[in-house]
Amino acid sequence: MQTARSCTWVLLVAAMSCPAQEGTFQSRSLTPETALTAARAALDACRKQGFQVAVAVTDRAGITQVLLRDRFAGPHTVEVASNKAWTALSFRTSTSALASETQPGRPMSGLRNLPRFLAAGGGQVIEAGGSVLGGIGVSGGPGGEADDSCATAGIKAIADAIEL
Repeated sequence: MQTARSCTWVLLVAAMSCPAQEGTFQSRSLTPETALTAARAALDACRKQGFQVAVAVTDRAGITQVLLRDRFAGPHTVEVASNKAWTALSFRTSTSALASETQPGRPMSGLRNLPRFLAAGGGQVIEAGGSVLGGIGVSGGPGGEADDSCATAGIKAIADAIEL
């Protein structure tokens, strides 16, 4: 009986010394207007280089918030841009980096079997002030580097709006 009381007393003291955790949290999200600004800037950057592309911007949950497809961008570019944005956001790294890290024979090569995972340049994480806000994906340029440059232009266009 004494042992049971001692154990109860120890547990009670231990519980009181632990700080209570909050039951809610706050997070930052892109507004639709900001996501649209990023997508338009990426599309314009590609147009200036003569590329017809699709651009997707996801929110922090990986849900497509904005999707723009230029007139002559291929039909595949819609899905590819969305998957690049989702992949960059989901793994919190650029799809160019993932393309390198997931090559056959590399430890992370199995990721290529995941649905929606797309390891090709053109997907970037949108982050500011230590918070991940979303992802942007571009598809239709002549290679991953071209898509990356347009995605980066989209992020630069909203940099002032998303900084703390």
